[in-house]
Amino acid sequence: MGYEKKLVGVAEKVKKFLDYFPTLYNVYLVCCISTISGMMFGVDISSISAFIGTDQYKNYFNNPGSAIQGFITSAMALGSFFGSLACSFVSEPLGRRISLTFCAFFWCVGAAIQSSSQNRAQLIIGRFISGFGVGFGSTVAPVYGSELAPRRIRGFIGGLFQFSVTVGILIMFYISYGLHFINGVGSFRIAWGIQIIFGLVLFFGVFLLPESPRWLAKHGYWDEAEDVVAKIQAHGDKTNPDVQIEVSEIKEQIMIDEASKSVTYATLFNKKYCLRTITAIFAQIWQQLTGMNVMMYYIVYIFQMAGYTGNSNLIASSIQYVLNTCMTVPALFLLDKVGRRPVLLTGAVLMMIFQFCVAGILGGCSKPVNSVDGDSTVKIEIPKSNSSAARAVIAMCYLFVCSFACTWGVGIWLYCSEIWGDNAIRQRGAALSTAANWILNFAIGMYTPSSFENITWKTYCIYATFCACMFIHVLFYFPETKGKRLEEVAQMWDEHVPAWKSASWKPAVPIATDKILEKKLSVQHVEDNDNSTEDDHSMSNSEKAVQIA
Repeated sequence: MGYEKKLVGVAEKVKKFLDYFPTLYNVYLVCCISTISGMMFGVDISSISAFIGTDQYKNYFNNPGSAIQGFITSAMALGSFFGSLACSFVSEPLGRRISLTFCAFFWCVGAAIQSSSQNRAQLIIGRFISGFGVGFGSTVAPVYGSELAPRRIRGFIGGLFQFSVTVGILIMFYISYGLHFINGVGSFRIAWGIQIIFGLVLFFGVFLLPESPRWLAKHGYWDEAEDVVAKIQAHGDKTNPDVQIEVSEIKEQIMIDEASKSVTYATLFNKKYCLRTITAIFAQIWQQLTGMNVMMYYIVYIFQMAGYTGNSNLIASSIQYVLNTCMTVPALFLLDKVGRRPVLLTGAVLMMIFQFCVAGILGGCSKPVNSVDGDSTVKIEIPKSNSSAARAVIAMCYLFVCSFACTWGVGIWLYCSEIWGDNAIRQRGAALSTAANWILNFAIGMYTPSSFENITWKTYCIYATFCACMFIHVLFYFPETKGKRLEEVAQMWDEHVPAWKSASWKPAVPIATDKILEKKLSVQHVEDNDNSTEDDHSMSNSEKAVQIA
């Protein structure tokens, strides 16, 4: 791309500037800093959900109806959609660290605008700008973690992004809960202003981060790429077998990438990449269609239906946020021990069951009302005389959140960062799939208040059905990536390994010398010039190595 060539000089200057600062090589600390971008997303969720039911918020913004409240809530997701698509145009030429800096900058600007909002329009604009920053962070942080982490702990590292989201939700909810006792606009203004702190921590934390070794290799910094891999995986020991294999695979993949045509978003839909693109996009779509963000953004409405109002509503909501955080922790270990597919399949079944249970209880025990606690969005309520049904609804909501947190919550962000395999398309692919997540997030944020108002409890039947659909999709089309290097994942796609056989698939990955790699590159050039058949193009790297031998 022409614009990328023009940015080469800028990238070199930025890299030299960042290299002046001391660098962390502990992968856990590095990823804790980068995933603050996930914490921002969580902060946004609870900073809006904690106030939409309060008198201070409703009075100042003139009691937003279901449609306008849906747009206020989902403006952040709309901004994130555009931020995700824009991210690859920054991350590819300038690096992962600069993308995280963009994330922090837009977040701080948006938070400042929100905290000073004089009307609905300003609030929406502020949330859109903050969301634009979150789009950058949610796209690059999981990719950055997957490119740095040794494969044996990539599940844990990948899961830190979602864990950071849940921690952000929890911290900000309790801050907002305390501030809601302020009788005036200071309650939400202070809460939204505090959000700036998270952006500043990420902004200054970026100066301590190493660049992704795969980005370094792609831009010709081979020695630095090898140095980062060695320091991350073996305390600087370049003779370590894992380091040698990782570096040789990076070199091989980069050389093959350079021999191919320039990568654009259209490349993601060619014959070679189309299936993995569809898989990643639907993974993010399905995560939204579980209905989890209905529980997060509009938990106040849900508990109003169960008969909880005022302060008791916020306390009941906070328990859900605690469960969400705590149940994310087991998933950090499950993904590397059990694998990605079993975790996702189990989660889909459990969430389907609990969604149908919520729908059944509300459908059977609730009564129509004009409004609850002055909110006309909620049209049904379980009578106070039926406290057992109210407690059952809350229990099903809690169980649903636990099921999501330890399965799809963590699993999808990790899965979509590693499913691409090839270095050439990873950032563009991650950007596109993350954008799919955010546009669904926007749609759900817009649709949910109206759905509560018009079809009430049937809303949960829709999401339960989606959970059943995602189970089928994962079963037949989502390959297992546990324990595989990113380049091995690419090889698995090239060999068309069925998803249900992918867990037992074993690649042959020799440590190749530079001479052999150069020979492979020349073979690739010959194939491109001779317009080889589709079978030749889909041939795995290991098969080409056998032919060369």
